[in-house]
Amino acid sequence: MQGIEKAFDANRVLKGVDFEVLAGEVHTLAGENGAGKSTLMKILQGVYSADAGEISVDGRPVTIDSPIAAREAGVGMVFQEFSLVPTLSVAQNVFLNREPRTSLGLIDEEAMERETEKIFETFQLPIDPRASLDRLSTAYWQLAEIAKAISQDARVLILDEPTASLSKKESEILFALIKRLTSQGMGIVYISHRMEEIYRITDRITVMRDGAVALMDYAENISPEDLVEAIIGRRLENALTYEAHDVDRSGTPRLEVKGLSTDRGLEDISFTVHPGEVIGLAGLMGSGRTEIAHALFGIDKHRSGEILIDGEPVSITTPISAIEAGFALVPEDRREQGLVLSHSVRDNLLLPLLDRFRRGPLIDERRSRRFGSEVLKKFEVKGASPDLEIRLLSGGNQQKVVLGRWVSTDPKILILDEPTAGIDIGTKGEVIALIRELSRTGTSVILISSELTELLAVSDRILVLRKGHLQSTLDRSEIEDEESLQLTIQGV
Repeated sequence: MQGIEKAFDANRVLKGVDFEVLAGEVHTLAGENGAGKSTLMKILQGVYSADAGEISVDGRPVTIDSPIAAREAGVGMVFQEFSLVPTLSVAQNVFLNREPRTSLGLIDEEAMERETEKIFETFQLPIDPRASLDRLSTAYWQLAEIAKAISQDARVLILDEPTASLSKKESEILFALIKRLTSQGMGIVYISHRMEEIYRITDRITVMRDGAVALMDYAENISPEDLVEAIIGRRLENALTYEAHDVDRSGTPRLEVKGLSTDRGLEDISFTVHPGEVIGLAGLMGSGRTEIAHALFGIDKHRSGEILIDGEPVSITTPISAIEAGFALVPEDRREQGLVLSHSVRDNLLLPLLDRFRRGPLIDERRSRRFGSEVLKKFEVKGASPDLEIRLLSGGNQQKVVLGRWVSTDPKILILDEPTAGIDIGTKGEVIALIRELSRTGTSVILISSELTELLAVSDRILVLRKGHLQSTLDRSEIEDEESLQLTIQGV
């Protein structure tokens, strides 16, 4: 890609970007949310048209003006959000909208299944192509997306945050597959905010900032500190270093959970959270971390147990009753669970706060718009105005809106479920700083994160869960490093 330019109205998003990927190479595309990465890749996918610039594949200029044209040029993309149908089989998903036909014009199910099985054999992974996708783990969803691209003869494969919803074990399967694909000559564009995996699999790194290339070099020539500085434009000091602070555990706990069990797999969970304390929830996928968040927020029905806030029993049966009791939840999937994408930024900010801005039967437009502007400024949401449709914001800025909304409810207990998934290193630092600020002002925080470095950076205690049971409670001072916490999670 040479000299790629793109503007949306007066907003110049791409400013003469050059980018390349070689056969057999993993080329990481890094940058903050809003830096232009997604726009550049959507141009390569034919979702957007470039205002200027040229694209060549295998040395030949190509015109990519639609996703079909991208496919014909040999470019495939696996988006962060899955584009699969859970109730269909693996084979039906791989060939969705491209089903082979028999001589009678009917869908050739056997041909689809045979070709899907061949592709997964190249992955060195056995799979039943007839298996319904909703019966398989998230890793197989990700592999089905990749199989779909390979079945279209992709020579360049774009992977956008492919490990965001994968466990450590599932990520290992993906990394092994990437190694096999590059050994066969495929070029891979890898988009990720996770430093460890970038350095593990990457040959070259291109960093974008403010719509332009800020750095491009071989990974071995770029230190992690230099990479972060290129991404955010400044040195990020001590963001992931734990800062010890006093938590008074002598008084009544802010939250006390006694013997909580649910139909979603939790069994006899008991723990406390004190004012200003940050509790981390650690465990493998399916361990019960998100189930605790859903139970506390009234999403999942309680089979037994008791919840007390400031020493008083509370009945949590719905999210409304949870909010009234003092809970706030930033959910794991912001797009599906946290936002109404077709509505404005202001509408999304107001959702749990409508009563605060009522004037009779209507909403006070002036006050609510002023509130929206104040939140956007406080949380440094880039490129947004209160009236902008929230779907037009980058993922990191959407997450800031969700955080801003729930922090504005002044909760007693803020539950954060994977709050940094799919956001850049700079925004991660801002989220960590926000957690520290809230804890200093007395807000209790429950943090769920698959990134152990983040848990260790802010958690005063960590609860380790396994298969719906609380296995152990660790004080931060008892945890030497990330490796020792990982061993505890694995049950070693």
